[in-house]
Amino acid sequence: MVRPPKARDFQAIHDVETAAFGREAEAEIARRVREEGEALVELVFEEAGEITGHILFSRTTTDPADRRIAALGPVAVRPDAQGRGVGEALCDAGIEAVKALGAEAVVVLGHATYYPRFGFSHAAVASIASPYADLPAFMALELVPGALATPVKVAYPRAFG
Repeated sequence: MVRPPKARDFQAIHDVETAAFGREAEAEIARRVREEGEALVELVFEEAGEITGHILFSRTTTDPADRRIAALGPVAVRPDAQGRGVGEALCDAGIEAVKALGAEAVVVLGHATYYPRFGFSHAAVASIASPYADLPAFMALELVPGALATPVKVAYPRAFG
């Protein structure tokens, strides 16, 4: 089941992030984004009463300021739950949720072979100014056709460092 997290889930989210990435950096990013009030959409995947997956979409700062671009990440699935569609369910639900909130596009810095299945591409970031712009792992997904046709500068929340 995909659902928004409750405060009681935060330790389980930390544990899922840490287990999935083998370090605490992504768990700390998620915690800080949440504490700084920059979380746009946050979801968990619950199976048999346990949190096995987590996804976070953050607000970004854009120039021009009227652009509505969400940042995806982190997304994590507990290692023993990987390969069962948990990440896909979280990504699909999260993308729909940010679209419903009026996001025009989503950016992600992630696995170049995973995110294209959801429509992300490196070519879509051609008009985005970002410290990550030259990295093949930096990708975008237009939620509104033409949303990335004009130049835009995108800054992630402070939690990303």
